[in-house]
Amino acid sequence: MTLHLSLTHHFPGFTLQVAFDASPGVTALFGRSGSGKTTVINAVAGLLRPDQGRITANGTVLLDTEAGCDLPAHRRRIGYVFQDARLFPHLTVRQNLLYGRWFAPRRGAMGKDASGKPADFARIVDLLDIAPLLDRRPAALSGGEKSRVAIGRAILSDPRLLALDEPLAALDEARKAEILPYLERLRDELRLPILYVSHAMAEVARLANTIVLMEAGRVTAAGPTAEILSDPATAPGLGLREAGALLVARIDRHEADGLTRLDSAAGPLWLPRVAAPPGTPLRIRILAQDVMLATTRPQDISALNILPATIRDIRPGDGPGALVRLDAGGETILARITRRSADALALAPGKPVFAILKAVSVAQESVGRDG
Repeated sequence: MTLHLSLTHHFPGFTLQVAFDASPGVTALFGRSGSGKTTVINAVAGLLRPDQGRITANGTVLLDTEAGCDLPAHRRRIGYVFQDARLFPHLTVRQNLLYGRWFAPRRGAMGKDASGKPADFARIVDLLDIAPLLDRRPAALSGGEKSRVAIGRAILSDPRLLALDEPLAALDEARKAEILPYLERLRDELRLPILYVSHAMAEVARLANTIVLMEAGRVTAAGPTAEILSDPATAPGLGLREAGALLVARIDRHEADGLTRLDSAAGPLWLPRVAAPPGTPLRIRILAQDVMLATTRPQDISALNILPATIRDIRPGDGPGALVRLDAGGETILARITRRSADALALAPGKPVFAILKAVSVAQESVGRDG
């Protein structure tokens, strides 16, 4: 499903003016707090009527202010998951889930998922691993469990699109790590279109197929996740500490010393053990600040990952740093170094170098399944 959106809305002291197309898969709205992300998702869901705009989902017009069309929220078939889950406290988990199933035919939907098959209750329970929770009430659930139940209820309401508004923001790091694999499974197995609002780049890099970068009510960049993350021009909007690139790799084998060997177009990689079987495709986020460069292959160093690459371009920053974009076997890698180092190494586009990455510098939350 493709979402086409063009909106203008005025608040006191703030004007939202955005336009973008969301391709099938997970489209992440990313930006600082106050950039307008939640306003966009509320407009899509029908919870806010913008001053001007047009929204279509797979050819169905949800909103067209010029034509006087404003489809009511209950007819838009948007499965909305809020940050605080909003489960019914007097109902069990099973009853909360079945409310979503009951709601679908009440609004004229056919009760089918994105593949055209009925959204099976048992399948959703299995995907989200919530069978042990069915007889509990929300008060007896952890934050991560509540999030999974809220997502399941939204899916069972037969949405044409799932809207997740910072669903992990209220969770600690351990609970986030618990939820992310389930979101990956939903993305890959249900193929339900998802509009995902977040200001946490680790989540976006793992989940999103497309990123819409927002700042002060405007779209500053939009495109495939790997392209947006590896473009030095978007680094200021992402935050220099968040600048990096995505590598696609596949698990080759788990080794006896606790490392996992991955095969990628850039070359072999070793990371601390990845909890997935050999053959699993992965996407790995490598932060630019964790990459060192050398003009000759280094010897007798502790870093295990040494990848041959060619410099594509160099973007000096406002301060003493620079971002160097590399081509490594067709994969893009970013390195954040000082301009002094770039000058000392005589770095220039087209020059061959070696990108050096410590195995332990890649955090577990930066490794996810590639759909």
